[in-house]
Amino acid sequence: MNRLSSLVVVLALAAIGAGLYLWLRPQPEPPASVAESPPAVTEPAEPPAPPPPEPEIQHPIEPAATAGAAEPPAPPDITVALTGLLGRDAVLSFFNLDHFIQRAVATVDNLARPHAPPRVWPVNPAQGRFTVDGAAPDERIAAANYNRYRPFVAAVTAVGTDKAAALYKQLYPQFQKAYEDLGYPRGYFNDRLVAVIDTLLATPEPADPPAVNLPEVKGPRELQRPWVRYEFSDPALESLTSGQKILLRMGPDNRRALKAKLADFRRQVTHSMAR
Repeated sequence: MNRLSSLVVVLALAAIGAGLYLWLRPQPEPPASVAESPPAVTEPAEPPAPPPPEPEIQHPIEPAATAGAAEPPAPPDITVALTGLLGRDAVLSFFNLDHFIQRAVATVDNLARPHAPPRVWPVNPAQGRFTVDGAAPDERIAAANYNRYRPFVAAVTAVGTDKAAALYKQLYPQFQKAYEDLGYPRGYFNDRLVAVIDTLLATPEPADPPAVNLPEVKGPRELQRPWVRYEFSDPALESLTSGQKILLRMGPDNRRALKAKLADFRRQVTHSMAR
């Protein structure tokens, strides 16, 4: 073999060897793939809580009729209106006209609660002192005590219920605003009035004058005006609402007369005036 042939053979063998080396050598491992971090998931913001539903009005009072006028008439002056309803002497004797609407609303609300502070009453306290018969521990409300309330009851029950209800309707926007200002912006005063009337109509009718007693006061100080501190001896009567206990103190005749008037007024403000 001449030298050229030998060179060719060597080159051929070298090429074959290089090919085998490249084919047989281990392949480098591919670089490890880096796992991509999942995108951060943003928690959706909680939707705001829906506002509580408006309370359903049970006994609506419609606006006063305008008789073709573009705007409702201005509400009447309370002093003039009550005087026309009850008479001047009765108004001056029985009513506190200073902030009368606010006083009336606050007192109505309180009559179905344990206490109705006299300082916010729209009426003046009955003349004279609360009196009892007997001696402790067997004291009872004196029948003579009921006479203190008769003039007021007579004046109120003499008023035509339809006229009283019509005036209430005229003044209702003022009653409603006073009720909202009292702390019930979502409340409806006529519904509260009807509920309170129902509570008063449920006042029990004891067969005998209820027994009462003065609570024991410990300490050196004596009771001031003890006649206003009497409590009912029967726990069931003492647990009644302030309005129910006022009716009990008035006596059976006054109580029944006022209950009848309240029932009549209730019919006026839940039927004829709700249409």
